[in-house]
Amino acid sequence: MPYSSAPARRSLLKLLAAGPAVSALGGLAAAAPAYAGPMDVVADAAPGIVKALPPEYFTVRGTNAEARYETFADTGLLTPVDRFFVRSHTSTPVLDAADWRLTLWGDGLHGRSPVHFTYGQLRDLPSVTRTALIECAGNGRSLYTTQQGEPVSGTPWTLGAVGAARWRGVRLADVLRRAGIAHDAVDLQPRGLDDPYVSGGVDFGRVRRPLPVAKALDDVILAYEMNGEPLPYDHGHPVRLVVPSWAGIASVKWLGDIEVSTKPLASPWSTDWYRLFGDAHPAGGSAPISRQTLKSAYHLPFGATLEAGRLHRLTGRAWSALAPVRTVEVSTDGGAHWRHARLHDTPRRDGWVRWSVPWRPHATGRVTLLSRTTDAAGNTQPERAVHNTLGYLFDAVVRHPVTVV
Repeated sequence: MPYSSAPARRSLLKLLAAGPAVSALGGLAAAAPAYAGPMDVVADAAPGIVKALPPEYFTVRGTNAEARYETFADTGLLTPVDRFFVRSHTSTPVLDAADWRLTLWGDGLHGRSPVHFTYGQLRDLPSVTRTALIECAGNGRSLYTTQQGEPVSGTPWTLGAVGAARWRGVRLADVLRRAGIAHDAVDLQPRGLDDPYVSGGVDFGRVRRPLPVAKALDDVILAYEMNGEPLPYDHGHPVRLVVPSWAGIASVKWLGDIEVSTKPLASPWSTDWYRLFGDAHPAGGSAPISRQTLKSAYHLPFGATLEAGRLHRLTGRAWSALAPVRTVEVSTDGGAHWRHARLHDTPRRDGWVRWSVPWRPHATGRVTLLSRTTDAAGNTQPERAVHNTLGYLFDAVVRHPVTVV
């Protein structure tokens, strides 16, 4: 039988530009139930983001915070929560799990009446744990310009709009079946509880994006834990979607409701954005982006200085949303010669692998380091990414400049 409850009531505290405003959370913390989540709001965070963003780990980009990719060198396969990038269209809502409800509605449900789940009811369902990457569709966007000389618009991410976590939650398929999904349902539209997104004087509403039923019934989860702890506010507390291998926009945070439809659905996040536009793509744009692509990169800042005559252990990561990583090749002479890196993890679906290679440079001067991933399906990073005006899905070999002294 489907669960039902009263319509959702939420406790949303707007984050102001001045940090001291978040001190109003004191009363909310005292009233929070066991599943209320982390209440340690950081007063000195950037406007709109709750957690601390120390500059040695993050670059703040408007409403977003990019992780400094090179700092992953001292982390394991999982990205610590305090190092995980933040992508938001507005600001992080501070929600109370006790008041949270998930509403499923639409003509794709038997009876067509809304069905509600509380946080506690979700926690009572059989849980699953899945390790998966979340990667923004625009990760690497700035490299279209800096590396390929092609203009793009959007947040100028380098390589740090990606992270891996162990997510625990409930299969979306189980929730849909309990809600009574109809056999002829074709699309879902999950929607977040963050503020409506306004740009250029146009109110586009809350973040929402269609998700095919076939994907929803496959491997998508409603996550309420991240790396063994309740979801932090900036990462979707109380509940978010985790859509493995797809662009991060599909993994809607602060989930509030899901429309279930017997007809294809659309939103500005599938029509105006998150499609490929430009000369290499169909007039009017490509189909909406679904899967991410493949990447590899060194754990080094661009422009790093390395000592000549010394043996260096160069490290990095490689990943593919299309298939498990098979090999990583590296070049320390701008692509003239390639050799295989050593993989330190078992390649797996929806994850990344750490790799290393020894290098003893002898000559001083500027050097371009390269790395390229090939996955088990035979996909290999190209020398150039196919340009699109919004700068999505950069997959080219990253040209990594260093100086040997």
